[in-house]
Amino acid sequence: SEQKSAPAPAETAAPALTGRAAVYAAGEKDAEAFVRALYARVSEPRDTPDPAEATITPGRDPLYSRTMNALIGVDDREAKRTNSAPYLDHDPICACQDIDGFALKTVTMTPDGPRAATAEVVFTNHGEDQRRTLKLLKEGPMWRIADIIDDKGKSLHDDLMAIAEKAPG
Repeated sequence: SEQKSAPAPAETAAPALTGRAAVYAAGEKDAEAFVRALYARVSEPRDTPDPAEATITPGRDPLYSRTMNALIGVDDREAKRTNSAPYLDHDPICACQDIDGFALKTVTMTPDGPRAATAEVVFTNHGEDQRRTLKLLKEGPMWRIADIIDDKGKSLHDDLMAIAEKAPG
């Protein structure tokens, strides 16, 4: 006699990751996925706070390399010491404090070895096309930002290093 089995229960789809969780997951996949997730995060609505964002302090951000975190930490300490705004008072990924009509246009990846890559990124914000070059390093299991170079060739790493070199102690 034939036995009929009940159909397998449908698998429930896991909720799609958003915000930093999506970036962290992409950072463990590959460099291009990491970059695309960084820019997807920029364009996400900010109606509800990202719980992972609340735990980030300057100089301890998993999106950045160890060296960049050290430099960001010095920038923050120097700003507090001199009672001024830090150099890094905006989101360096989009060089913005707010977004309007943000759209990622292109990402061109160039491998710089097994644990390094360069991403040439073009995006639109406030109706203007902008370019950024992201220097990436794989530290541990995750890709991280080692430098961001703007469309004029200005390096965030170098600007922060100049602040660190002038800092006392």
